[in-house]
Amino acid sequence: MLDRRTLLATLAATSAMAGVRSPAQALIAQPGSEGEKLTALYERLYDRMIDESPEFATALGLDKDDRKGLKAKLDDRSPAGIKKGHQLYRDGLAELKKIDASKLSGMDLVNYETFRGPWQDYVKAYDTFSYGLHSWPEPHPVTQLSGSYRSIPDFLINQHSIAGSADAEAYLARCADFAAQMDNETGRIVEDHKAGVIPPDFVIDRALGQFDRIWAPAPDAHGLTRNIAEKTKDIPGDWAKRCAAIVETQIYPAMKRQAAELRAVRPKATHDAGVWRLPQGEDYYAYALRFATTTNMSAEEVHQLGRDRVADLSAQADAIFKAQGMTKGSVAERMRELGKDPRFLYPNTDAGKAKLIAELNAQMQAIQARLPEAFGRLPKAKAEIRRVPADIEDGATGGYYQVPALDGSRPGAYYINLRDTAENPSWTLPTLTYHEASPGHHHQIALAQEATGIPRLRRLPAYSVYTEGWGLYAEQLADEMGVYENDPWGRLGYLQSYMFRAARLVADTGLHHYKWTREEGIKYYNETLGTPEPSNITEIERYCVWPGQATSYMVGQTRWVAIREKAKAALGAKFDLRAFHDTALSAGAMPIEVLAALIDRWTAEQLA
Repeated sequence: MLDRRTLLATLAATSAMAGVRSPAQALIAQPGSEGEKLTALYERLYDRMIDESPEFATALGLDKDDRKGLKAKLDDRSPAGIKKGHQLYRDGLAELKKIDASKLSGMDLVNYETFRGPWQDYVKAYDTFSYGLHSWPEPHPVTQLSGSYRSIPDFLINQHSIAGSADAEAYLARCADFAAQMDNETGRIVEDHKAGVIPPDFVIDRALGQFDRIWAPAPDAHGLTRNIAEKTKDIPGDWAKRCAAIVETQIYPAMKRQAAELRAVRPKATHDAGVWRLPQGEDYYAYALRFATTTNMSAEEVHQLGRDRVADLSAQADAIFKAQGMTKGSVAERMRELGKDPRFLYPNTDAGKAKLIAELNAQMQAIQARLPEAFGRLPKAKAEIRRVPADIEDGATGGYYQVPALDGSRPGAYYINLRDTAENPSWTLPTLTYHEASPGHHHQIALAQEATGIPRLRRLPAYSVYTEGWGLYAEQLADEMGVYENDPWGRLGYLQSYMFRAARLVADTGLHHYKWTREEGIKYYNETLGTPEPSNITEIERYCVWPGQATSYMVGQTRWVAIREKAKAALGAKFDLRAFHDTALSAGAMPIEVLAALIDRWTAEQLA
């Protein structure tokens, strides 16, 4: 998956000119054609987005020159800061309504359609719900997966560069601001709790457990302190000592204030897992599904799609198991048995984990060598495979992708969770690499970064149904390229991955629409997938705090395949897979129905 915080703070953008402000700075559209007005509007909004988000600026390497002051700041997590972020979309929508869409065609029309409908939905949601709309439908700002206590240290350690004393001072300023932003966040959750928007008891317990681990080290051993010590070893100054003092006197106290609020509200928390329990919960979930899928699919339709796909994929897996002589038990039981087979397990040691990472890199390089078979354009940006940081791995997902810096100073990175190598038998790993790295997220997002001919705002991986749908489609593409011809175990890993995403449709709608309990969700996963129970618990608890998001994968993949097959049927022998992929990826992320319309027009052009 795309790292959620990366999606918000390191949205892929543009070419080497990204750091140059658009000359069109006025608040009104510039004279000229409707397409020129639209492009000018998007350029202004992109610059505004950078100026209002110091973390975004750093992620893109734009916290320099006339924006250098942003490097000492963090995003504003106060209610006023959240409202300011909402205002950008209100203003953007108001300006879009002034564009005459009937005069747009080609890429201008795609650019318009990409944001017009979604922004209208966002603004309506802002006016409807009083909680859970910081950046996407996420009802609680602080959970086991979200909150500044997780995102800011990760951001400072992995994205704040230190080349001299000014950068080090900016780092310390951000450490101090970390405490302030945590207090801002605490203020928001206090208001949420007063309104009855309280996380489930198990979510609070999981978050508090992570707090306890994070503040366990002495201040001079905290990750933020160790990070600046390492990065300033050649820069004179008592940087680590000053950082440790901030950790001790500001960060830890702010973290304990936040934890205290969670502990105080814990007796009021229920064990109900779905957002149906919240004010306007049913409407909130309907919005979450629309946000995630960019379709009008109902919860019932999403649920049934999941049931159907699980049944089909299970039958395919059963056939492979039988061909390999594994005939006893359900598919889930045989998956579980295979997952424990010593032939496929890495030692749960540093050496074993290093070997796993090395083999993943080899798999990535092997598939990258074959990409010209399916693509005319290849990304220039490189990718690396890394471990999820140990201090957050307990609550983190199995893997996620972080986009590269625009200036090439930081490659793309695919992070894999190695809290226990037993959760990662070797037969499950190739398809994960194809999803997160190549030809999946890295390939798609890096190409968007390097795209020309579209506004910078359009180069953001802003639609999960497109980006995650592509990641899952990329797994199928690798299978179609024959990577499992002599590897039945690897193909079982691919099928299990698909079953996992199909089961998400069932579980997410089960929790939030059909009012399943957490335990019912875990039981369904245990009985359906055969994945380790600790992983299943992590996943089900993820869906509880990120409603709808997990549905975007399989809904997106289903639509990607349908769009391709429609074009293939229409074009027959004229269909060119490389040209299809290049066209679909050249225009950046978009709502899935906008992609369908784009490919319909491309198909018509090929037939003309």
